[in-house]
Amino acid sequence: MNIFRILGDVSHLLAMIILLVKIWRSKSCAGISGKSQILFALVFTTRYLDLFTIFISVYNTVMKVIFLVCAYITVYMIYMKFHKTFDREHDSFRLEFLLVPVTGLSFLENHSFTPLEILWTFSIYLESVAILPQLFMISKTGEAETITTHYLFFLGLYRALYLANWIWRYHTENFYDQIAVVSGVVQTIFYCDFFYLYVTKVLKGKKLSLPMPV
Repeated sequence: MNIFRILGDVSHLLAMIILLVKIWRSKSCAGISGKSQILFALVFTTRYLDLFTIFISVYNTVMKVIFLVCAYITVYMIYMKFHKTFDREHDSFRLEFLLVPVTGLSFLENHSFTPLEILWTFSIYLESVAILPQLFMISKTGEAETITTHYLFFLGLYRALYLANWIWRYHTENFYDQIAVVSGVVQTIFYCDFFYLYVTKVLKGKKLSLPMPV
């Protein structure tokens, strides 16, 4: 554990809480991609199967359970409780474009060819692209609510902090996980344009808007 890992986990948890509070208070899922949330729930499910086989620490176990619960509550609120407010028309990203190549890659490139390891690798690859349906939805509508942009900011910050965590671990522990690092870099890149817009617009009180696709 180090400060970057802890801050990354806090940022990740804060992003999920922001999203849940937004949905609950507004009684609406407008502007939120249900498909991205399904992918995140799948990420946590396949990654945290070791909850039943390995105990690392109380902190590790508690955080995994919280992430799983938050992910499934979010999916429930989008597709069940507040489904009438869900924007299905704009949440139209085809998940097979992500799931098929990610599944194939997890079988081809992993640390060891065992069920749990393949599922863990699948979760790492999938997390790197799980936000794409949300970004695609924003590009289609041309704008995003401020609270949604806060969610995306903290989600991106979590990835950036984890990159710092891996750099720290490499220098202090000589630890390097190529699969996790490369996937994390790819995911962070997806947030770069959003970070720029967040700083130049949202933090100055302006609404985040994007050019509408032709």
